[in-house]
Amino acid sequence: MSDATIAQNRRARHDYEILARFEAGIVLTGSEVKSVRAHKVQLQGAYARIKDGEVWLVGAHIAPYANAGYTSHDPTRDRKLLLHKKEIRRIAQMVEQRGLTLIPLSMYFKRGRAKVELGVGRGLKRYDKREMVKQRDQQRALAEAMKRRG
Repeated sequence: MSDATIAQNRRARHDYEILARFEAGIVLTGSEVKSVRAHKVQLQGAYARIKDGEVWLVGAHIAPYANAGYTSHDPTRDRKLLLHKKEIRRIAQMVEQRGLTLIPLSMYFKRGRAKVELGVGRGLKRYDKREMVKQRDQQRALAEAMKRRG
């Protein structure tokens, strides 16, 4: 991930167990790039799907650019993601398995180009989340006890 992070999908990290990560380029129009640079992006509720051998980002909201004039863009249009064919095949094989989803984790700039970090994840059940919170609390208590002791 780059230092120029634009947006993160924190909800995805909470609701899914991420099994694999991929970096993809994204096809944007000029006014979309301006909005992305202004951090007017929301990835919450977005997902990616494979259609006709191409990967598409669905449901991501990029706010219209205020100074775009009459050529503004549709904020929630489907956007094409750029990946190598080999990566697309690998993702398709993973997503075909029962219960796996392709979700955007973050959007950032890398060498001046907008990138999307995709994650292949399995949805977590409520009891899985409770178990993770319990483990985190135990680790925190253990670390605190070690700090007091030593």
